[in-house]
Amino acid sequence: MAIINHIRKIDWILIISALLLTGIGLLSIYSSSLGEDDFLNFKKQIIFLGVGLFLMFLFSFLDWKAISTNSYIILIFYFFCVLALTGLFFFAPITRGIKGWYKLGPVSVDPIEFTKIILIILLAKYFSKRHIEMYRLKHIILSGFYVLLPAILIFRQPDFGSSLIIVALWIGILIISGIKLRHFLILVLCALLLLIFSWSFLLMEYQKERITSFFFPQIEPLGASWSQNQAKIAIGSGGIFGQGFTKGSQTRYGFLSEP
Repeated sequence: MAIINHIRKIDWILIISALLLTGIGLLSIYSSSLGEDDFLNFKKQIIFLGVGLFLMFLFSFLDWKAISTNSYIILIFYFFCVLALTGLFFFAPITRGIKGWYKLGPVSVDPIEFTKIILIILLAKYFSKRHIEMYRLKHIILSGFYVLLPAILIFRQPDFGSSLIIVALWIGILIISGIKLRHFLILVLCALLLLIFSWSFLLMEYQKERITSFFFPQIEPLGASWSQNQAKIAIGSGGIFGQGFTKGSQTRYGFLSEP
């Protein structure tokens, strides 16, 4: 009876919405898999969906208020994420030039995704306690240290895109928390200086090529800009409603290196 009452209290509108989005995603993966007749990713996602639903139901019985009231629990999760990111350099195989995934048999585990969630929770907790004191620059700097360590570890994998996402999460939460305009402009200036420094001394050539090809796709249409141009062709040929299920020309005829 307790389980039945618990099931009734679940937000079914939220769950059904998520399942509908997941269904659309699965159809897209199935359609794009037809080009190479490789349905491994589709089968993996079906398994992940089942595991995810089971874990969601299991975790729904836990009292999550303990996280909002106990900072130590959040810090434990944070340091676990940092440890997992550090372990990639020692235990993760090189996949496409990046040490970003733990291989557990046929399954790859990416600790970056868990890190994003934990950072959002940690920063939300940090600023919820100090939202009245957001005028103080020290809180911006201290919160930045929580982001800096995982961002550096991710950058060193090297995964420049994911490290930028981590920093973007921090900036987004800062804005929502009510950062002063003066402090925001200081952050923008620091970010510009950091980008200039990174371009000159830190970024590898292929990373620079990805950035330049993003802004100027006409420079290397058969090289770094290939996927971007194929995406434009797909959007142009599909229009608003697409070419139809399993009929996407760019995946069907093998124009994409990774459908």
